[in-house]
Amino acid sequence: MVTIKFFASLREYLGRTEDRLVLDETLTVADVWERVSAGRPVPNRTLVAVNMEYAQFNQEVADGDEVAFFPPVTGGGH
Repeated sequence: MVTIKFFASLREYLGRTEDRLVLDETLTVADVWERVSAGRPVPNRTLVAVNMEYAQFNQEVADGDEVAFFPPVTGGGH
């Protein structure tokens, strides 16, 4: 099982904060998005982390992993 988390505007875009997916085959991060997004395109500049480390959409996901999708983080003042 893979835990998928959605942050900030992606929560609103998909209508939920978290999902779970049973792995029945080898999947990449892009495959995970396709399965949990109901066919919605990935918003421009969406970032992803696997197990709290930045990842690419072609990275493979393993059973027990946590995949997080989030919009670009913007810098702020002090």
